[in-house]
Amino acid sequence: MAYLPQMTTRCTLVSGIAVVAAALAFLAAAAIPRALAADDAGATGLRKDVVFTDYTPLSANSELIRRMLSPLAAAQIPAAEARTGLRLSEQPVDLARETFMLYVPQHAPEKGYGLLVFIAPWDGASLPADWVPVLDQFGLILVEPVESGNDQSLFGRRFPLAILAEYNVAKRYRLDPDRIYVSGFSGGSRVALRLAVAYPDIFRGAILNAGSDPIGDQVAPLPPADLFHRFQEFGHLVYVTGDRDIKNASFDHASMRSLDSWCVFNVDSYAELSVAHDVMPPGVLTRALGLLSAPVQRDPEKLAACRNAHETELSGQLADVEALLARGARDDARRKLIDIDAQFGGLAAPRSVALFDRLGGK
Repeated sequence: MAYLPQMTTRCTLVSGIAVVAAALAFLAAAAIPRALAADDAGATGLRKDVVFTDYTPLSANSELIRRMLSPLAAAQIPAAEARTGLRLSEQPVDLARETFMLYVPQHAPEKGYGLLVFIAPWDGASLPADWVPVLDQFGLILVEPVESGNDQSLFGRRFPLAILAEYNVAKRYRLDPDRIYVSGFSGGSRVALRLAVAYPDIFRGAILNAGSDPIGDQVAPLPPADLFHRFQEFGHLVYVTGDRDIKNASFDHASMRSLDSWCVFNVDSYAELSVAHDVMPPGVLTRALGLLSAPVQRDPEKLAACRNAHETELSGQLADVEALLARGARDDARRKLIDIDAQFGGLAAPRSVALFDRLGGK
């Protein structure tokens, strides 16, 4: 059985090994308009239906594939293009058709504004009125895509819209790079976690409000080693979930255990008392931002030991694939390699991809 599943005409997103289909969900090329001059740069207050115009290579389809898909899934995109006759567009979204909500405090801090990119689980964007004093207190801009709810494509909309939101705000306002965060509620929080892990060169931290997942599996593969090592060293996550939101509190525990097992130690959590599944109130937002503002605590020896343990395990598993290939057990080698790809993701490349090529790339 080929590793790449047969693609449907609608390129629907599927689970498990077929996660490669996620990259094909945005193959239809979009006409990218020529970027216009930035308007209203420096304006403050709340604005709805803001249109941005500038693109970044970090939101390109090729970069999303590199960071968000496992190496073996990404390696099959060219074959899928050849089979279907479709081609990846340079960018997955047409910004001329997108709008964002933007709130900018009146007074910028000395080192520049902070930024919170917020991802909602629903389409539409709204700013809780009681968040405004908190944003003003921290000198924090908030930007939110208008159509980035749970029903929208991860690769086709939710990931790139968040990246483009950060990029366009950074072009129009002076930002403090140490205070650029991503957050979301419920399903949007799960998207925020994926972005924090894969884009640590943009986001220095994340507030995960009532939604999280483990990392390092088929659904949330680890990014390339250089990016993941940066996340391990500098990323900072704050989990915020109501004590009556039993299901998501359980998900948070599983997610935090996963992070700890992958040598991510800069993690805080806060349980909202007498709260079910709801957006965090201003006091909790204040607490979460205070935690993110604190210096990241590092233990280089602990991190090095944890990384070495994973590298030893990975090398042993790749050696097992080599041994299976040497015995001619190609099917067993393929299954083992797929398991390695799901567990280690970008940490296994390029060794995993080289073995995949020896198996014929399927």
